[in-house]
Amino acid sequence: MNLDLKGKRALVAGGSAGLGYAAAHLLAAEGCAVAINGRDPGRLADSANRIASESGVSVLPLPADLTQPDAAAGVVARAVDALGGLDLLLTNTAGPPSGAFESFDDAAWQTAIDMCLMAHVRLIRAALPALRKSNCPSILTVTSFTVRQPLDHLVLSNSVRLATIGLTKTLSQELGPEGIRVNSILPGWTETERVTDLLEQRSARAGDTPADEARRIAAGIPMGRMGTPEEFAAAAVFLLSPAASYITGVMLPVDGGIIKGV
Repeated sequence: MNLDLKGKRALVAGGSAGLGYAAAHLLAAEGCAVAINGRDPGRLADSANRIASESGVSVLPLPADLTQPDAAAGVVARAVDALGGLDLLLTNTAGPPSGAFESFDDAAWQTAIDMCLMAHVRLIRAALPALRKSNCPSILTVTSFTVRQPLDHLVLSNSVRLATIGLTKTLSQELGPEGIRVNSILPGWTETERVTDLLEQRSARAGDTPADEARRIAAGIPMGRMGTPEEFAAAAVFLLSPAASYITGVMLPVDGGIIKGV
């Protein structure tokens, strides 16, 4: 299938590692001009260089901490200026810490809101003027399968990511008449640094090993294993692309079938 991505301009948040990196890498491989954001300037530059060397496409690193109120506008402005516009926006952030409800104070909740809701809000708001000038504007938020099937000890993520789903669906209705598509991917257990951290925390609580926890999780996934970032990226890039031109308002699980509800 021709995804019609050659020459399109994309901004990927959280692009230095994991899901965001895999999506940025595939977008570049499909011929997109890509800008990536991350918090660690050195790691981000290394990731941009690696994608560029493997895809033959120049990749722009834009370091910034998107939990800071003014950061998103600056990232978008630099991306639009460097790329000459913007067609595709992938909003992806780190996850908040795990823990039980009573272990988190107001400051922890506010940080989670800034990370898992307001970063999406601010990026989209800043990007809309440029997206409105595109002939194929598309926004993709990244949330989690836990918005449909909450996990123990992830109360911050379970709660705040639901707000991003509400944002995504609402914007698909508001922006649809302008031709701007807005979708979300709900990743399941995927082999990323975030999941490695969660496995270590689960094993510490259970008194076993991260490998034990990984096997237990895999046993509950119909496909019998965790996903890879590349499998996530394939779905993400399709949804962002003009090939998905009549798809909007979709919350797509990429989870190996772990969500049990219909």
